Amino acid sequence: MNKKMQAARWRKITALFVATAVLSIGLPSAGLAAGEIKLKIDGQNVTTSPSPLLLNDRTLVPVRLVSEKLGAEVVWNEQDRTVSIKKGNEAMLLRIDNRLVEYKRGETLYNICDVQPQIIDGRTFVPLRLVSNGLGADIQWDGVSRTVVIKSGAATAITPFYDMTIASIKPGQTINNTTALQSSFPGVPPANAAEIRYHLMDPQTGRGVVIARGTDLTGRYYWLPEPQEQGTRVLAAGVYDKDGHFLAGQAVPVQVSFTPQISLTGVSNGQLVTDSLALGASVNFSALYVKYEIINQDKGKTFVTAEMDPQGQYTWIPEVADFGNTTIRVIAYDRLGQAFTSQALGVKVDVVRKLELRGVTASSKVIKPVTLWTSRNFEVSQTEYILRDPLTGKEEVLASFGYGNYSWFPGPEQAGTKELAVRIKDTANKTSTSSFVTVQVTGSPLLLLETIGPNQVLTGPVQLKSTANVSLKKMDYFLINTKTGARRVIAGGSDPTVVEYTWTPQATDSGNWNIQAEGTLLTGEKVQSEAIPIQIYLGKVYGPVPIADKDAFLELATGMALKSYQTTGMSAALQIAQAILETGWGQSTPADKYTGLKSNNLFGIKGVGPAGSVISNTWEEYNGNSFRVDAKFRAYRNPADSWADHKLFLLSGARYATFRAVMYDSLEGAWALKRAGYATDSKYPLKLMDIIKQYNLQTLDEVTM
Repeated sequence: MNKKMQAARWRKITALFVATAVLSIGLPSAGLAAGEIKLKIDGQNVTTSPSPLLLNDRTLVPVRLVSEKLGAEVVWNEQDRTVSIKKGNEAMLLRIDNRLVEYKRGETLYNICDVQPQIIDGRTFVPLRLVSNGLGADIQWDGVSRTVVIKSGAATAITPFYDMTIASIKPGQTINNTTALQSSFPGVPPANAAEIRYHLMDPQTGRGVVIARGTDLTGRYYWLPEPQEQGTRVLAAGVYDKDGHFLAGQAVPVQVSFTPQISLTGVSNGQLVTDSLALGASVNFSALYVKYEIINQDKGKTFVTAEMDPQGQYTWIPEVADFGNTTIRVIAYDRLGQAFTSQALGVKVDVVRKLELRGVTASSKVIKPVTLWTSRNFEVSQTEYILRDPLTGKEEVLASFGYGNYSWFPGPEQAGTKELAVRIKDTANKTSTSSFVTVQVTGSPLLLLETIGPNQVLTGPVQLKSTANVSLKKMDYFLINTKTGARRVIAGGSDPTVVEYTWTPQATDSGNWNIQAEGTLLTGEKVQSEAIPIQIYLGKVYGPVPIADKDAFLELATGMALKSYQTTGMSAALQIAQAILETGWGQSTPADKYTGLKSNNLFGIKGVGPAGSVISNTWEEYNGNSFRVDAKFRAYRNPADSWADHKLFLLSGARYATFRAVMYDSLEGAWALKRAGYATDSKYPLKLMDIIKQYNLQTLDEVTM
């Protein structure tokens, strides 16, 4: 997509965001009250068109007319949709569809109004109290004549719209570290209140992000400032019902003067390191990721890890070659990619050579193949895996090579009690042998079919390959009728150079069968693999399908994410990034393998959904090999149902409790998903954050009140 097209698309998405935000701010559902409301200013009847009106028991007046009648200057800014009102040394700034109001009476103050300034019939209407607060006017309501009476010159104080305060923060307070957030309600919290959210807002735009949230309205929450949040900010608390509709709020100005701090944990300066270290990072901001830098000062050797979880640990296992003076530090990167480095700690590395055989444990029974591997903390040039008879002391070299793993499949000649070890030769030609591990080897003749798995559906030619722990002079593969037990050879031969055969099922083979490998020993005896159930289907197979054109998917996802953000508080940016990553920009969603029926399943959730299920492929493992089998995936009536179901999945699962605590923050939420086991890909959080940054999705989490 070229830059011009991308810019046009983003403008369209931004417009969608603004429209959704307006809908999500909790406008009163009731209509305008019937009957004309009169207006009297300083004793004079004032005729306006449109006239003042009642909106859910709130009197709204046209702000320009009233302000100018009271001697104030009114300036409309079309670009940012703000209204500036000034009278003498007093000023007020209003934003359309935004409850945040800025006053200037010698100092700058902020207030959250109960009804957002809004444009009706081309005029900006505001609640009466805003006029009183901003222009120092006395306002009365004459219910008999339905008249708003305004008198100028009254020395009125700025009164809050709601009976709540942010008790833990003083206006103008300097924020320089982790800060407690707590609100109080001198009266009672609003009816139907379900959640409190703390917003950090830019006073220039009136928009900001949620920095803390929870269901305990008077509970204590903690805010971790970010390096990019320096300067004057507005801290606002909002109370919402279960559907995300605004009920009450308060705001105070704060000064963020924040120094990023990072320190290395798990090691101390001057420590003697003789074994592994569990290193961690202590960071006073939300880090995108961290890296660990380890420098051997004696050899000038530097090692830097890949990007890692800021709240995780990195286990450093020094090798013998790392002997000497070493410095370690951790580097944390913020959301903008800026790097902040801890103090380097100096250690002395002096580790003892270690060599262990892994893959088996003492007294274990070896029936099938086991993978032997070596754990060591020094460089090697040759590796030998050794089998020893404990009665005779006779050794057998199972495998010898430079360095690597070895798959050992013991046969009848190796049956009984045996001992295993690894013997290596280091780069200085010094030989070392690990401790021997005693195991019990059954050694029964065994044949394993490797390239087919249980319940696999064969849709075309398939490779047939087996492994045995005995020498074979002939190999056959049988297709077995599950009802009659009738068998027929489908592949095989006696050529020892052929280890893999290709079999192409025919139309008459369609249906359910068993496949079994059978080997003939040199003695003429037979050894058979397990009979593996399979299905043969040679009809048309349907693969994943797009949910929308790639260029339209971002717009589709944005609409659903913003709607979900309103009710759940889950980061819209994070939701969209997940959908992009998991569907390949909407181009890969499950369809029924046999009918082509669309699932509208955007997140690959298995099971039965509101519209039933579709059959698609999933991965299984058998005899150490991966293969694909059929599985049911949830089907939905439309993409919106899938989107909502995925959010319910994250909001209800016990394992995602830690995610829910930070889900309003795209960065913290991405790492929390990984820690909860949502994805096995270690890079999953970083991939999500890359998408968010590349497409500027973080702006969708900037909200108004």
